[in-house]
Amino acid sequence: MTDEASLSPPSLPSQRGSGTGEQRLVLVVEDEPTIAEAVAARLRNEGFGTVIATDGPAAVAVAEETRPDVVVLDVMLPGLDGLEVCRRIHAAHPAVPVLMLTARDDETDLLVGLAVGADDYMTKPFSMRELVARVHVLLRRMERAEAAARQAEPEAVRLGPLRIDRTQRRVHLDSAEVHLTPTEFDLLVCLASRPRAVLSREQLLAEVWDWVDASGTRTVDSHIKALRRKLGAEWIRTVHGVGYALETPGAPDRAGRPGG
Repeated sequence: MTDEASLSPPSLPSQRGSGTGEQRLVLVVEDEPTIAEAVAARLRNEGFGTVIATDGPAAVAVAEETRPDVVVLDVMLPGLDGLEVCRRIHAAHPAVPVLMLTARDDETDLLVGLAVGADDYMTKPFSMRELVARVHVLLRRMERAEAAARQAEPEAVRLGPLRIDRTQRRVHLDSAEVHLTPTEFDLLVCLASRPRAVLSREQLLAEVWDWVDASGTRTVDSHIKALRRKLGAEWIRTVHGVGYALETPGAPDRAGRPGG
């Protein structure tokens, strides 16, 4: 980690913060006590409530008991590794965003993490300031999704065999349901709002992740690859040096010609 001023441990391993109003709860899953306590302390200083779990089985149990709003999850854990913990939390609570912490920046490992339900990732050492910013972004996206579900928007978007239900946040391809993470769903909705239009990585970062700089373009690439694995590679076209476009294979274009 960087940002060394934040490393003094709190007096308790986990506790609610002292903010007013509705307080969001973050589950911190980390087997290194110094790191876990430092992350929890910084989050409490930002007005969050926190609870800590130090191994995989405890993380699953605490998530079920406390129903956190966000999970900050280390990959390397005793008992159950972070990938299995993420898979179980996502299966039980698919709307809860998960920020994974990993010691390796290997693309295959990151894609595996996204496939089991992670919404974002950071590699160690990390900045406490950036971690807090990522948590805020995940919460804003979750709140936007909740607000959109309450608004009088079209319940479903249909693009050929692809059906996106915004209210229920479910996706079907032909007759089969495609299980997406919250981030993958938001990314797909963003692309589907302008089918066949090329959206730059910077646009996607701004609209899906609320990031105002281009430091997370690899995050976009990793999530696009995860979407392709679930939908099929033919659904998302890469425009090298620019960005991505959602294709609509099997759907007619504006001139009435079949898509492809």
